[in-house]
Amino acid sequence: MELEFPKHPFRTHGGAAVSHHKNTWDIPSAVLPPPERVVLPMQQHIGAPCVPTVKKGDHVFVGTVVGDSQATVSAPVHASVSGTVTEITQVMLTGGQTTQAVVVESDGKMEKDPSIAPPPPVTTKEGLAQAARRSGLVGLGGAGFPAHVKLNVPEGKTIDTLLVNVAECEPYVTSDHREALENGRNVLEGVYKIKEILGVHRVILAVENNKPDVIQKLTEIADDPTRDPLNQVRVLPLKSRYPQGAEKVLVQACTGRKVPEGKLPADVGCLVMNIGSVSFLASYLRTGMPLTQKRVTIDGSAIAHPQNVIVPVGTPIKDVVAFCGGYKAEPKKLLMGGPMMGVAITSDELPILKQNNAILAFAAQDALLREPTACIRCGRCVAACPMSLMPTKLEQAAQRKDPEALQSLHVMTCMECGCCAYACPAGRRLVQAIRLGKSIVKKQGGKK
Repeated sequence: MELEFPKHPFRTHGGAAVSHHKNTWDIPSAVLPPPERVVLPMQQHIGAPCVPTVKKGDHVFVGTVVGDSQATVSAPVHASVSGTVTEITQVMLTGGQTTQAVVVESDGKMEKDPSIAPPPPVTTKEGLAQAARRSGLVGLGGAGFPAHVKLNVPEGKTIDTLLVNVAECEPYVTSDHREALENGRNVLEGVYKIKEILGVHRVILAVENNKPDVIQKLTEIADDPTRDPLNQVRVLPLKSRYPQGAEKVLVQACTGRKVPEGKLPADVGCLVMNIGSVSFLASYLRTGMPLTQKRVTIDGSAIAHPQNVIVPVGTPIKDVVAFCGGYKAEPKKLLMGGPMMGVAITSDELPILKQNNAILAFAAQDALLREPTACIRCGRCVAACPMSLMPTKLEQAAQRKDPEALQSLHVMTCMECGCCAYACPAGRRLVQAIRLGKSIVKKQGGKK
C-alpha cells in the first residue's frame, strides 16, 4: 500500500506564536543520584488508580511492581529505587484529588529486581500491547494515557500512519529535544518495531522547524536503506507554532485528515506516540526494565542552573531543584509542565510523576498575571482556537452554569491549550472558565 508523504505540512487553524525560551536544548542531560526516598502515587495515568501490591516493611528493588489494577485503562507502578517500604499514605495530586502512594526509603544501591529479564520476542499486536502494559508505559508527553490501550487497535480499525510527536511546542520544555539527540537510534528502533508489528505503511517523525539539529539527527538515522528499504520512515519539519504537538492538530498538519469531534486519531487511520514513549518501548523490549525514571526539564527564572535531569519517578521536586543548584530567587509560581498547558502547584514536596516533562519555577517578575478587564469582542480568541470554538461564548455559558449551551458550543472538544487566553488582550481567564464549563456538563450527565 503506497501512501504519499507530504512535502510540506498541511494548514491548521489558529494557534499562537509563543516565545520559546528553549534555554536547555544544548545542555546534555544529567543523572540525579539516588534520592533518600521516593513517593509513588498510585494514580500516574488517565484511568483507574492502582492498588498497592506491597506493604510497610517490604523490601523492593528497582523495577519491582508496587501497584497494579485489573482495570483496562490503567498502568502498573514500579519502584524506582531499591530500599524499604516505609508507609502507604495518601497524597494530593495537582488536580486536587487524593490517591494512595507507596513511600520507599532508598538504600542507595539501586539494585535491579532479580526477576527482570528481556521479554520474549514480540511478534503480534496483542504481544506488543501486553508488553507495553507490563512496562508501565503511559504517554510521556504529558497526557499520561496508558500506552497499551492506544496500541491495542480495535477490530475494524486500520492504522496506516504512525506519527511520532517530536514537536515539543511548549516554551521552556526541551526533554524531547534531548531524547532525540541523545537516544535517536533508540527512537528509530522503537519506530521500526511498531511499524513491523502493526503493519504501518507510513511513519512521520514530526519536528518543529526551530529544531534543525533534531531534524538533521533523525533524518540521518531514518535514511537507512537496510532498515527502511521502501523509504516509509521520514522526518517532516513543521511550522514552529503552538500547539503543533496536540494530537488532533498534529494529525491534520501531517496527513491533512481531520479527527471528527468525539473521535480519536485511530478513527482516521493514525497512531500518535510521543518520542519518549517510542524510545522507552524499544528499551523495554530489549532489557525488560519497566518505566522507573524520567527526563525532566528544570527551568525558569528562579532556578539557579536550568538543565534536563534524568530522575527516578517519585523523587520529590525539591530534591531535583537542589540538584540544579536550588533557587536563585524566591519562586512565586511553580509549574508542573510548560507555561501554556502546565498546572500550577503549591509545593515542591510533590513527587515527579511518569508523565511529567518539566518543572518550572518563576520569580516574582515573571509570575505576574494581568488583571482581567471586560471582553472587547475582538474575536482574537476565536481566531486562535485550533478547534474552531468560541471561547468567549463558552466563558459566558460557564458563568451562567448553562450545560445545554455549553454542549451546543462543543465545550468537551476544547483541549485546554491556552491559545485563547494567550491571545486575549483583556486578560480573560478563558481556559479556567472552560474547565469549569466541562465540570458543569459532567455533573449534569452530559457528554464525557
